[in-house]
Amino acid sequence: MAMTICGKRIQAMYPSMRNIPLLYIIRIAKWFNLVMPIVVLFYTDTGMNMQEIFILKSIYSIGIVAMEIPSGWMADVWGRRKTLILGSILGTIGFVVYSVTHSFMWFVLAEVILGVGYSFVSGADSAILYDTLKENDREKQYVKQEGRITSAGNFAEAIAGIVGGLLAAITIRTPFYFQILVAAMAIPASLQLIEPKLHRKHVILKPLEFLKAARKNLTGNRNLLTAILFSSVTGTATLTFAWFVQPWLLEINLPVEWFGVMWALLNISVAVSSVLAYKMENLVTRKSGTLLILIALTAGFWLSGWFIAPWGIAFLFFFYLARGMATIILKNYVNEFTDSEVRATLLSVRNFLIRINFAVTGPFLGWITDKISLSWALFTAGALYLLLALISVIPWLRTK
Repeated sequence: MAMTICGKRIQAMYPSMRNIPLLYIIRIAKWFNLVMPIVVLFYTDTGMNMQEIFILKSIYSIGIVAMEIPSGWMADVWGRRKTLILGSILGTIGFVVYSVTHSFMWFVLAEVILGVGYSFVSGADSAILYDTLKENDREKQYVKQEGRITSAGNFAEAIAGIVGGLLAAITIRTPFYFQILVAAMAIPASLQLIEPKLHRKHVILKPLEFLKAARKNLTGNRNLLTAILFSSVTGTATLTFAWFVQPWLLEINLPVEWFGVMWALLNISVAVSSVLAYKMENLVTRKSGTLLILIALTAGFWLSGWFIAPWGIAFLFFFYLARGMATIILKNYVNEFTDSEVRATLLSVRNFLIRINFAVTGPFLGWITDKISLSWALFTAGALYLLLALISVIPWLRTK
């Protein structure tokens, strides 16, 4: 009772702080993905091969790419709350389309709708969180809060892995039906958000002034440019690895009923490392942290490719633990070097680069998987990440 009264007093003093629990709901609705643990099985059941699956997911990325930066601009000028509402609605519609259709072209339409919806949420959610904390003089808590919200999302995805696997035992399409209800949870939550005053005062920027401000941030700050490039390359690597997990488990002949459990455990590992990310950031310098992330993810790719065996599952967990910390820390770097009036846009630039990179490399890696082997695809993905990551972080590695 006392805690409830205390919570109400805090919300009365800092009304925008109510955004934080609402962002938990939005993130959970976004990540409680019942279809992800069985989606490759769903596609192969329709006769698709890995190259076609990667092509479909590249189309999803193109849908995100097409609206990523415009949606960031809308979030900064029109309002983060409004773009989150729109993204939540589109995310629900996308799963409705998936649930009632059966052909590849309808799947393409569903992926485009989901991609556009995702673009309206990504960037805007982190931007409204950072500005909410900054408005209340708590921006130093961003890594901790972002880590906790991300962790909640990962735990939700973990639970969804088990539930999705059980629902798939009914029919392979049943998880899609329930996913509609999950996605719809974000709509009432986003409607209750409060636009931080810190952001509202910047909405008066005219388009030309806005573009100048974004360009000044991006080109006039070497640290920001490095942070966005490294964060986007790392984001592409973690996204790519996630799509290799199910083929990897098929390669070791893991029973299908264990796929949901395995997906759950992997996401719990991300959840744990996300919560602890702020402690890691306090222990290392930016330069040493960058090298640790780079080495850990590259090793994760190569070790998983080299040891495709039941005991090699340990390397999947190693990669996911590193992924949880890397995502939070690198997103914080982008926020630290960005001005508030263009924060959502520049976070969207990061997501734009992730998706366009994946759209280019995904089908190629899928082709290697089909024509050569899964091992070679993982080796190639690790080498690409190492090369691009090293190029992106040269300014930080040169700094004493």
